[in-house]
Amino acid sequence: MSKKQPIFECRDLKIEARPWDAPPIPIVKGVSFDVNPGEVVALIGESGSGKTTISLASLGYTKPGLHFSGGEALLLGKDMITIDAEEKRLRRGEHVAYLAQSAAATFNPALKIGEQVTESAVLHGEMSQEAANIRAEELYNALELPDPDRIGGRYPHQVSGGQLQRLMAAMALVEKPSLLVLDEPTTALDVTTQIEVLKAFKKVIEEEGSAAIYVTHDLAVVAQIADHIVVLYSGEVMEQGPVEEIINRPKHAYTKRLMAAVRPSPEAGQGIATSKEHMRDVPALQVKNVSAGYGRGANGQPAVKVLRDINVSVERGHVVGVIGESGCGKSTLARVMAGLLPASEGEVLLDGNVLKPALQDRARDELQLVQFVFQMADTALNPRQTIGDIIGRPLTFYQGITGRERREKVLDIMRMVELPPEFEGRQPAELSGGQKQRVNLARGLAANPEVLLCDEVTSALDTIVGANVIKLLERLRKETGVSFVFISHDLSTVSSFADEIVVLYAGRVVEQGPVDEVLSPPFHPYTRLLITSVPEMRVGWLEDTMETREAAAGIAGAVEITEVGCPFFNRCPLKIDGVCDTQAPPIRQHAKGHQIACHHDLDEIEESEHQPQKVLTGYERALVDEEAAKVTKA
Repeated sequence: MSKKQPIFECRDLKIEARPWDAPPIPIVKGVSFDVNPGEVVALIGESGSGKTTISLASLGYTKPGLHFSGGEALLLGKDMITIDAEEKRLRRGEHVAYLAQSAAATFNPALKIGEQVTESAVLHGEMSQEAANIRAEELYNALELPDPDRIGGRYPHQVSGGQLQRLMAAMALVEKPSLLVLDEPTTALDVTTQIEVLKAFKKVIEEEGSAAIYVTHDLAVVAQIADHIVVLYSGEVMEQGPVEEIINRPKHAYTKRLMAAVRPSPEAGQGIATSKEHMRDVPALQVKNVSAGYGRGANGQPAVKVLRDINVSVERGHVVGVIGESGCGKSTLARVMAGLLPASEGEVLLDGNVLKPALQDRARDELQLVQFVFQMADTALNPRQTIGDIIGRPLTFYQGITGRERREKVLDIMRMVELPPEFEGRQPAELSGGQKQRVNLARGLAANPEVLLCDEVTSALDTIVGANVIKLLERLRKETGVSFVFISHDLSTVSSFADEIVVLYAGRVVEQGPVDEVLSPPFHPYTRLLITSVPEMRVGWLEDTMETREAAAGIAGAVEITEVGCPFFNRCPLKIDGVCDTQAPPIRQHAKGHQIACHHDLDEIEESEHQPQKVLTGYERALVDEEAAKVTKA
């Protein structure tokens, strides 16, 4: 029996940059691998390893400034590097599809989703509009999207991030391509949405019989979806082989280093000890009974209320982790603390003093003491300014430091965040993602704040760079005594760095307390869902997780802002009909500082967590009911 021809063959691929005033710089240095029919090949490595550059070769494309300098990129036997432009265009339309990291950037906000999903198939003449619409609806069903018959009529802003990511997959699959190139499609998603998207991708790849190149830095994700792994570093293959071999028996030192940087599953005892040196009687920052939202409604209230009755304290020198899925209100809470979004009710206190709700009404010294570090350094940093100017501006604005003293302070701060002094004259575009994030942090530190509000500062970074940023934050905390509000959807990162955790769901605090307390039973059902949704680095974890009752009840649900009852009601495996959906849950005190908002008492919650988690099949449930009936009759 003859072996099937690979869908894609990368043969000794070489790519280089060609500066006009310097010799060529090799970027990809002789990479070879195959992608066979029905196979998912993962390209893994940290930022700058060449993953995306190599994957784009399957489309016969290189980024501006790069050039193919050797080797072949064979798609169904044809070299995408050497074929003419028209044939390349046709093959891109028919045989290969690219899914980018950001679905939000992929979709045009002014056009309806269905029009964009079907556009390529119709433009290439592969299908009529009617046939493309039928095919798109089939894919909406296969990808388990809500309202598959109507979702195509919505605009991109009317669906969630996870739904938009799956709609991007539908866009790529309409023409039934032979090869999918998935470039970090789940990196910026929260854990429950990530599971939902991974499950959908895996299902549709199997059903469609497609092959895929999966670009990622996350080995835990790779273990769930890949068949074969190619480990890359600096444009070279360090190691490659079947997923089980690489995950369980890695041979190369770099692969082992990548695995060491994989975030551990969240559990009690991971946090770092808190020094008492910087503690005060009054919290550095406090939020009391805060409600906030967007738009202008009646009686001065927001039209859409996002936060409801939030109470959070940030002790001096402490890290408070705020976790929850997209849409839970995490960034809104940070915006309220910073004054970017005035609260409609409640107070924000700095060192015990009430702050004005709006940023423009606060004094300069108050602005100085609460600094915001934004998620995306690419958009937070002015691309026209040098690194020295970016870091130096807060020194002048808040402290009046200029001239030679300012330059010395800038260099001191750069050393503090481990940036070399020669970067002072560079612009952001000349730095890597991790380096730009360090500049982002340095700018916040230059103001000499008491509190840094860090909004998802590691979510777009690879595991090694992200781990290095967390180590940097830990060191800065010890050296400066600054307090952190660390906002993230990544419970593993928060649990290793924070002192206290605040679990937000649909704009309400459902659980909060010291890390060890929050990560030890009893958990709020939502906290348990988050904990069980963190991918483990083992093959088969995804399938096992999807069988638990938490996943069955909660993974596919969406965050809904509710006026009455418990907001988690529609996703909770422990819900009480007629109670949870009509009454606000009471606050249960478990231990000092540990609170859980739930209608069940803590003994009931803890008992439920020790029960078997596997979801019963219809046959298994019938047997249980039959045995129960026998007992009742007896």
